[in-house]
Formats: sequence, structure tokens, C-alpha cells
Amino acid sequence: MSIPQSRDVIIGIDAGTSLIKAVAFTRDSRQLADFSLPNTYGTLPGGRVEQDMARTWNDTVAALRGLVAAVPDLPSRIAAIAVTGQGDGTWLIDDDGRPVAPALLWLDSRAASLVEDIRSSDRNTALYQRTGSGLNACQQGAQLAWLQAHAPETLSQASTAFHCKDWLYFLLTGQRATDPSEASFTCGNFRKRGFDAETARLIGITDCTALFPDVVDGVSTTHPLNAGAALETGLPQGVPVSLGYVDVICNALGAGLYDPAPDVGCTIIGSTGMHMRLAPRADAVVLNTEATGYTMPFPVPGHYAQMQSNMAATLNIDWLIDLARDLLAAEGVTRSRADLIRRLDERVLGARPGELLFHPFISDAGERGPFVSHEACAQFLGLRSRHGYWDLMRAVMEGLAFAARDCYAAMGSLPRDLRITGGAARSRALGAILGAALECNVRVCNRGEAGAAGAAMIAAVATGIYPDMAACAEDWVTPCLNPAQTHDPELASLYSRMFPAYLGARLAAPPVWKQLAALRTGGGHV
Repeated sequence: MSIPQSRDVIIGIDAGTSLIKAVAFTRDSRQLADFSLPNTYGTLPGGRVEQDMARTWNDTVAALRGLVAAVPDLPSRIAAIAVTGQGDGTWLIDDDGRPVAPALLWLDSRAASLVEDIRSSDRNTALYQRTGSGLNACQQGAQLAWLQAHAPETLSQASTAFHCKDWLYFLLTGQRATDPSEASFTCGNFRKRGFDAETARLIGITDCTALFPDVVDGVSTTHPLNAGAALETGLPQGVPVSLGYVDVICNALGAGLYDPAPDVGCTIIGSTGMHMRLAPRADAVVLNTEATGYTMPFPVPGHYAQMQSNMAATLNIDWLIDLARDLLAAEGVTRSRADLIRRLDERVLGARPGELLFHPFISDAGERGPFVSHEACAQFLGLRSRHGYWDLMRAVMEGLAFAARDCYAAMGSLPRDLRITGGAARSRALGAILGAALECNVRVCNRGEAGAAGAAMIAAVATGIYPDMAACAEDWVTPCLNPAQTHDPELASLYSRMFPAYLGARLAAPPVWKQLAALRTGGGHV
């Protein structure tokens, strides 16, 4: 496909959990403008977290219209559109393309007990060997099993099971499709880069396989923007649309995980922490004994991304900052998080390293990487009366770094070079602590919209603007990576001696977590 040079803009849509964004890039990666709206979803009893599918489309249309207004002559300049979005979840439509129920999000935990039953059975090992991904309640396979058992009338109305970006792609193009990454870990075989009947049998959803759409690789295939979507968005009918991979893959692509150098890792430090390594072939994928993490096809032939995620990353920092804000507020002093973050790096770097251990499992949802525990909770170890607030904050950052090391170790060797992105990537203190804990060099990706950029890169290759992803990454990623920050060998030596204590305490804690959980719910001793 040849795109005229006058069509110099690629739009990346990133429909995330917090925001729905539309971002305009030039064909050589310069960001022209972006437009976003807050995403909306509802939390209901029983662990249910749902999203209105029609509203998601309307918000996406509004974001695209906002972008059209922000970029001069955008309709005549657009070369391609790419779409990515929040992963996992279940978005069901009927024969006529209408939603049959609100979407189940990745935050939805109604299938938790069903997942625990499978994970404790002899099916789990076989399942993990096929998907390369640990089964958990946020995945579509588990959610379909729950719907099959508890809401069969909903499934009986459905003809296709989508994820968020697939739903948007359907409305943009009329095609019922998903991408290789979500097909593989939803109910697939990562080596085949698609759905798998035996995986469905192991989960117990053989009768649901008719709901799975075609697998379309957006790196090599596009479909034209249809007339209805063109009318709604103000963009020209027929412009090629590329179905991106799931948002974490697009973020990793945009942040620099794809690199010809060996042993490159990528960590996204947001509310959650996502840690990724690239496997250049299927037999380089390292599966772990805990059967956790994800393995996903990467938008480069033969390559796979392995991932482990902490449920809480910056949530731990926010929690400790908010404790200080609450104390100040009680004395009539109002301060924002931004006020207290302003000198955070300076004060953390001034604190003595390695004074305390902290397990950063602050999320109410427990933990899922590199181990699965709904009861897991945060804890400080080693407190003495001499320790102050900044000792605690340093320990929180060190705990995040040890959690990252724990995750990378579950995927094989530690990375030689680490690329970091996300809300806390700009923290000098956290970057230095991560580098020392992982004994690697750190490069910060300074691109603000790595997910939308990764999706746009997929479209740039699909439409022939670049011959392959390596050439695209040279223009789109390399200029956005800050110079490498080398790690402090003395600090690395300290952290190397501390990590076994962090790990030993983490391995010893589950019985205590379970007992605390039972006490909180009035169950007494376990």
C-alpha cells in the first residue's frame, strides 16, 4: 500500500481505563496534538466492574472530533488510524452488532473463585503451558466461564466476544476481529499466535469458542474506515485502519522494548507496575513454576513479550504522601500531592539506603505477579524508633524496585538495559533505585503517549510508510530515549544482599495474610 506524502498524519487511539485518547503524529513520529476524555465505568457488588459500550464509542468519536478541530486540515492529511485499548475484559455483541450487556472490565473479579478452582486443579499446568499466561479473573476466558455458569441468557444473545479495542475497530471498519496478543492469552496458544480449542476445553468454555472473532495482525492488514464512522468522526471514508495489539504491548513498543540489543527490559511505572522482557523466538520464552504473568505475541515476526505485573506501583507512593497530607489537613494546612512531590527525589536520595524492607502490595485486589494472592498486603519490616518519614518513603521506592526484580527473575535473567515509562518514570530517585536493584542501566522514555505511539507505529508499518518495525523504531523510539543512567555499583551490592531477605519475607507472609483476611471478615482464625 502506498500512501501519498501529502497524507502525513497517523492517528493513534488509546482507549484506556482512565482516559480515552486520540493522538495525531506525523509519519516520522512528531506529536502534533492530542485530545482526551475521562473514561467512565461502574463498580457494583460482587466484584463487578462494568463499562457502557455505547458510551465508549461515543467518547471515542468525541475524542476524534476534538482532534480534527485541533489539527489544521486533518481530514485531507490523514494517512492511517490505529486503535489500541485496555486489555482483558469481555465485550459482547449480537448478530446485528449491538451490545448484549455492559462490558466486563479487567478490574472485574466476579470470576475469582472459579479461577482459584482451576489454578488449584491439575488443569492449570497444561493451561499455562499453552497460553504462557497465568489464569486470573480479569481474563476473558475466565469471565466467559462465569457468564456460562451464572448468566447463560446473556451468552445466548451474543454472537461475538470482543475486547475494548476490538469493539472500536468493529465500529470503525465493520470487521469482527481481535489481534494476536489478546487472542493468545485470552484462550489461545502463544506459539500459534491465536485461539486454541484445547485451551478452551481446559477452561471449560468449549461451547463459547464460536464467539471468538478472526485474528487480524494489524502490522500486515488494514481495513477501510466505513461510511458510518466517517460521518460520525469527520474523517474521510476509506482511510486505512489498523487494529493495534493490546495497550501494554503498544506501550512497550512505543517505549523501546523492541531493540536489536540483547537483554532489554521495559517497565511501566503507573498506578500498577508492568515489567516486560522480549523473547526473540517461542523457545526463548521462560515459564515459571508459579504459573503467573503473561506471554503475548509482539508486533514483530517471531517475537514475544513476557510480562509480570504488580497490582500497585505508584499507589504505594500516593498512599504515603496522602498520610502526610491528611496530617497537615488536620492542622489546617492544605497541600496537594504535587506540592509534596516537588522535593520528593531530593529527600529520598538524602535518606540512608536499605534501612527497611517494604512489600508494596497495597492494592485491595491483592497481588498477581510474580505470585497470585488475593490476600497479599503491604508491610514494613525492620522499623525502629529512629526511622522517620523519608526512611519510609525510601523503603517504599526500594520495595517497588525489589518487586520489579522479583518479576524479572520469574521471567529469566535480569535486563542489561531497562527502559522506563509511566507516571513515575521522571523520578530521579526511583530511576536510581531501580537501576541499582536490577543492576542495569536505565533509560527514560520521554514520550508522553507511548501507547498511542505504539499503535501508530503498527499502522505506519502496515501502510508501507516503513518497511519494517526496526526502521520505524529508529525514527519513533530512539530519539525519545534519554541518555542511559548507569547504576551505582555500591548501592547495587547492598540491594543484592537485601533482596534475599525481601524474598524470604514475601514467601513467609501468606499464612499471616490469610489470617488477617479472615479476621477482617469476621472469620476468626484460619
